[in-house]
This record gives sequence, structure tokens and C-alpha cells, in this order.
Amino acid sequence: MRWWSVANFVSNAGTWMQLTVQNLLVLQITGSAAATGLSMSVQAAPALLMSVLGGAAVDRWPRKLTAAVSQAALAVIAFTTATLVALDRLDMTTLMVLAAVTGTVATVDNPACALLGNDLVPAEDVPSAIGVGALVFNAGRLAGAALAGVTVGFLGTAAAYFANGFSFLVVTAVIPFLRPAAGAVRQVAGRAARRPASDMSVREGLAFFARRPRLLALAGVTGISAVFGRNYGLTLAVLVTGPLAGGAGAFGTVSTVLAAGGIVGAVLGARLRRPSVRLVGALAATGALLQIVAGLSPSLAVLLVLVLPMAVVESVSDTAGTAVLQTDPPAHLRGRVLGVWGSVGTLWSLGGPPALGLLMELAGPRGALITGGVVIAASIASGHLLHRRATLATSVTLRSKDTIPQPTLQTAA
Repeated sequence: MRWWSVANFVSNAGTWMQLTVQNLLVLQITGSAAATGLSMSVQAAPALLMSVLGGAAVDRWPRKLTAAVSQAALAVIAFTTATLVALDRLDMTTLMVLAAVTGTVATVDNPACALLGNDLVPAEDVPSAIGVGALVFNAGRLAGAALAGVTVGFLGTAAAYFANGFSFLVVTAVIPFLRPAAGAVRQVAGRAARRPASDMSVREGLAFFARRPRLLALAGVTGISAVFGRNYGLTLAVLVTGPLAGGAGAFGTVSTVLAAGGIVGAVLGARLRRPSVRLVGALAATGALLQIVAGLSPSLAVLLVLVLPMAVVESVSDTAGTAVLQTDPPAHLRGRVLGVWGSVGTLWSLGGPPALGLLMELAGPRGALITGGVVIAASIASGHLLHRRATLATSVTLRSKDTIPQPTLQTAA
């Protein structure tokens, strides 16, 4: 697990370095901010339609082999892009195609690597492993964003892509040496498990997700939070530079505090032993209340005090939700459930920022934060009350059946 965590830190740093540089590269090629957003959407779009297929592949094929091949493929894409940049042969069309191919490979790579990390610890330690993964992700994000500027400044844009390619090879090299922990919930590939074809289909994964109330509830809580909250890079940027009269430096400070809160939250999330949907809902509601107060902030200093707990709550909630998602399904269905989640999550990530931007146009940044927080808190409270009412109704029905006298069977003499 230590080797896996170190390799993933290197890979995450390389990925965030490339993402940071890619945005600058698109701006250099086109001079258009809209084109920059389009390149990000093109890379995310394959997950909307193909994540379920990627999850099915992860369930059917050996997990270590799948992760190694997908990481190697991502390395090839990064090296190809780096070579084209170095030769000054990269145009916008080629960049879009490479971004789409990267997004397609990621539909297999993301669930494969997530579940492979869970195989390295006993089943009871999976929530902690997910928390460690979140910590590695946030640390890699900070390191990658910082290294991007240094790398481009001293070595050029192509160097960032080359570095990302090598970071994928680090993960590929580590995977063959990983061994499942004693007590881990291990996957057995499709044919070895001797499961019928219908039990390994995409439809089976969709049906399991649709029939699982706690997964549907988790999707509802996460979705409402993703659309009306969480996009702090957008809402807080407008709040800081607008009503609070701060500049780019002030927003940089807010972003740093958000990142630090994410790391603290990941550490706390790694201590969770029994995460639940109820915990995710409670944390999301708490974050919504903090968001409302942030919308009322009279100064940048007050906002900075609120930003840290907002980030901590969001990070712990994400860790708890991911733990539920990855441990609730049976082992042979986990790839497909993660695939369904990938499609749903992509829908939120693509639709959330435009919806939030429209809300800010209508209500301003303060109004968007306050309205979004109210919607999140009210939705979670309503869902909790409905669930509690349904539980009580079921309990009363079962109790009444227990009190009905049952007929006595008479034995013939």
C-alpha cells in the first residue's frame, strides 16, 4: 500500500501538471477561453457515455493487468502529445482528439486503479485506504500545480507532458509487485469465477444500482451538492473579486486554504471505520449551512475563517461517499457500479458549473451561495423525513402483522 500510494502521488502530480499546462497551451494556440473550456469538456465527455462499459471491462478482466495496460496507454498519449509540442506540430484538432482518447482510457483506468488499491488492505480497512487515496490526490494536485509553472518556465511546455508520461510509467512499473492483503475482498476475473454471461453484463450493473436505495440516496445527496455547492472555484472566485473587492492574490489565498482543508479532511476521512449514507448527508447539510454563512461574509477575513471548515467537510463527505460506493456492491459488480457512478458524476460536473453560473447571473455570487445552500439543506432534510416516515410505516405494518392471531392447526385423530 505504501508503494501504491507513492506511485499514485507521482502520477497525480504529473496529471495535474499536464492539466495546468494544457489550459495554457490551448490559450496559446487559440487565444480563446471558450476553447480552453471545450478541451476540458471533450476530455470529460467520454465518461458520460462509456464509463459503464469501462466498469464492465474492469469486472471482466484481471484488475492488475487492466490497470497496468491503461496506465501504459495514458503514458503513450502523454509522450505523443509531448513530441508534437516539442516539434511544434500540435494543432487544436489533434489536441482535442488526444484529449478524447485520454478520457476514453480513463473510463477503464479510474475504476481499475481505485479497486486495485482496495485489494491491498483487509476489507475492514478499505475506508482508511480510500482516505489515504484522497490525501494522495490532494497532495499530488498541489504539487502538480506548483511544478507546472516551474517546469514550463525552465524546460518548456513539452517537458510537462513528458513528465506526466514518466509518472504513468512509475505506476505501471509498481503494479506487478503488488500483492493483495490477507482478508482483502479479492476479484476473480469473469471466466475464472464461472459466472453466467448475464451476471457479468452492463445491464446487471445498472439494475443493481437502480434497485439499491442507499446508492440512489447517495447519488441524490451528491448530485444536489455538486450542482448547488462545491463549485467553490467558481462561486468564491466571483465573490472574492466582486462584492469583497479582492484581487487575484486574494483568491489565490482562498484557493490555498481550500486545498489545505481538503488535505485535513482526507486525513480525518481516513479514520472513518463505518461510513454511511446518513453520514454523507449530515456532512453535506453541514457544508450547505457553512456555504450560506459564507455568502453573508462581510469581509475576506471572515470568508477565510469559513473556507477551511467548508473544505474539510467536503473532503470527509467525499471520502465517506466513496467508501460506501466501493464497499456496498458485491466484489464482482464493483467495477460496473463505479462505471455507473462515473457516468452520473460526469453529468453533474458538466451541468453543474453552467447552472451555477446562470444562478449567479440572476442572484449574484452571494445569492447563489445562499440559495444553493438552502436548496441543499432543504433537500437533504426532506429526504431524511421521507425516509424516516417510510421506515416508521414499515415498522408499524410489521408490528401489526405480528399481533394478528394465527390459526391453530388441528391434527386429525
